[in-house]
Amino acid sequence: MPQLPLLRRLLRYAGILVLSWVALSWLVVFVLRFVPPWTSAVMMERRLSAMVHGEKDFHLQHHWVPWSRISPWVPIAMVAGEDQKFPFHHGFDFNSIQNAIDAADDGRRLRGASTISQQTAKNLFLWNGRSFVRKGLEAYFTVLLEITWPKQRILEVYMNIAQLGDGIYGVGAASDTFFHTSPAQLGPAQAARLAAVLPSPDRFRADRPSGYVMERSRWIEQQMEQLGGPAYLQSKQPPRDTGNGRRR
Repeated sequence: MPQLPLLRRLLRYAGILVLSWVALSWLVVFVLRFVPPWTSAVMMERRLSAMVHGEKDFHLQHHWVPWSRISPWVPIAMVAGEDQKFPFHHGFDFNSIQNAIDAADDGRRLRGASTISQQTAKNLFLWNGRSFVRKGLEAYFTVLLEITWPKQRILEVYMNIAQLGDGIYGVGAASDTFFHTSPAQLGPAQAARLAAVLPSPDRFRADRPSGYVMERSRWIEQQMEQLGGPAYLQSKQPPRDTGNGRRR
């Protein structure tokens, strides 16, 4: 059967391609554990969108700020508002996933279940939108991040690439634009406001907060206090389920 050797060759080449892609993707993740990413896939997607749609006034703002130069209120605000079990899970919060499925089955508004690890993987390597392919790749990169990076590195990168305004990415650009100060000088209220705009950073602004942003920022401040403040990120005990304030 002459087709059998050809099929074997094709399968072998496909296997080599898959293994090469896995090795390359892991190498990139490993390098980024130590090297600050200069951009992200989502930022590049936004730049391309601005070019395609002729947004001549668009200017993307982003610059890297290391963990040591960020106020300790910023990471705890992000965790309090987005993923309160972040220090304890391994990339996925299965209870929140089940709650989201149950809510959808009951016809209620779809709740997000993405962890900070998943959001970091998506923002850094993938694209916006919903599809099984993207979610599968997101899960793959989430596992790579969790086994390669410490939790602090995941949160550090997330704070630096998360969209916090229209064309504004990362806490460095956001603190400059919205509060005219350095990330190291942000207080708990300002940090909570940055975290509060994350559900829709194209619409909400931390410097001109809507009623929703103010209400959510107050809730985030309450959660920060209940969790124990910045020390929570070194905690050994997970919190009781408070709904996590999770989006998407």
